[in-house]
Amino acid sequence: MKPESMNKLPANPERATLEGKNKFLGFWFFLGGETVLFASLFGVYLGLRNATNGGVTASEMFELPLVFIATMLLLTSSLTSVFATMALKTNQFKRMIGWFVVTGLLGLAFLGLEIYEFNHYVHEYEHTIRSSAWGSAFYTLVGTHGAHVFVGISWLALLIIRNLKRGMDLYTAPKFYLFALYWHFIDVVWIFIFTVVYLMGKVG
Repeated sequence: MKPESMNKLPANPERATLEGKNKFLGFWFFLGGETVLFASLFGVYLGLRNATNGGVTASEMFELPLVFIATMLLLTSSLTSVFATMALKTNQFKRMIGWFVVTGLLGLAFLGLEIYEFNHYVHEYEHTIRSSAWGSAFYTLVGTHGAHVFVGISWLALLIIRNLKRGMDLYTAPKFYLFALYWHFIDVVWIFIFTVVYLMGKVG
């Protein structure tokens, strides 16, 4: 039996077929819509970030060490998805799956910290989505991103389960590649959230 890397597939199997190219193009349109969504949420947040209704402020509530750890987890998951994509392009299916599994686990750890963070704010500071206009904007923005992380993890799990026995071919390659694009997108969005929401909030 030949090693995985010796199977004959094009150098870029994710875009080797017309179907793959169409999926790639369509997904960029989808990400454009997602960009508009998050831009709108950022705009609302910036407009309401001082509307605390006399309650706790961002500088009093945010705990940067916890958020920094979550950020490192998500950025590391972006790196592991790059390794997975490199394995995809060289037709190393098992290695690709391994790196994507690590990506998913890091995403789960990030999501766990975010849930812990929200729970801490609610119980320690009684800060909920109904506490103030700022609270509504904060939980909506960060929560929407968290929902995207959850969708990404679920998507990846289904991809792995459905295609584990199929292996790498011109049908599965675009699917995994598009997931990697999606994952990089939500990582980039988080960098903006970390900067605009947490760092700007902490310094007032």
